[in-house]
Amino acid sequence: MKVVLFCGGYGMRMRTAESDIIPKPLQMVGPRPLLWHVMRYYAHYGHKEFILCLGYGAEKIKDFFLRYSETQSNDFVLHDGQVELLRSDISDWTITFVDTGLESPIGERLRRVREHLGQDPYFLANYSDVLTDAPLDKMIDKALNVAATATMLIVPPNASFHCVDVASTGEVKEVLPITAFPVGVNGGYFVLNQDVIDLIPENGDLVGDACFSLAGTGRLIGYRHDGFWRPADTFKERAELDADYNKGIRPWAVWESEHESAGVGR
Repeated sequence: MKVVLFCGGYGMRMRTAESDIIPKPLQMVGPRPLLWHVMRYYAHYGHKEFILCLGYGAEKIKDFFLRYSETQSNDFVLHDGQVELLRSDISDWTITFVDTGLESPIGERLRRVREHLGQDPYFLANYSDVLTDAPLDKMIDKALNVAATATMLIVPPNASFHCVDVASTGEVKEVLPITAFPVGVNGGYFVLNQDVIDLIPENGDLVGDACFSLAGTGRLIGYRHDGFWRPADTFKERAELDADYNKGIRPWAVWESEHESAGVGR
């Protein structure tokens, strides 16, 4: 399946002096940008045809891939001035770069890349700012088995907020963490049928328009994942992921266990 990645937003919640220059998808987590980690996750499951919905920072994202250096994250042998890679990241990837507008909402970005989706009725989509170890193959199987128009990853709320039950007198009857309730939030990973695009109006939203209209019809399915899921929507969240990576704590890097089992070092 093709993978549509929304990576053209301003990233306002991650704005710093540095991020005014570097768009959010290119913020670093370890030796590679956040966008690379998301793409590497999909490639691990065999989905290597990417469509990048570009907007803010488009030239920097294009330049990253045009100047891509395999030696940054792969072992290699240097002999007589020639580089022999011991493995490769992106040599078998196909990446389509599409300018979907500077101000376009996500739904409109999706509408503008429809012509690049081809004949396969299903495709994958992602916000490009969340990392997870969710079993993508199982999520896809569930979507196809029920012929869902849209399937979204559902995860527990990733927040420290507490819910408070207050009586009319002002007495607090109960205080519970939000994670104690059987609710989930949109995890940002989607399996979509191309029919979903017909539900998005001009300058519309994928969730606010299409998914809202599908809710309760049996055509919108949630895949619950209680494992690792972490957003990188703010500078602090991205910095925490980067720190964990450098400590060797990177459960989202599902591709690494594959290399370890094959006896290949990081």
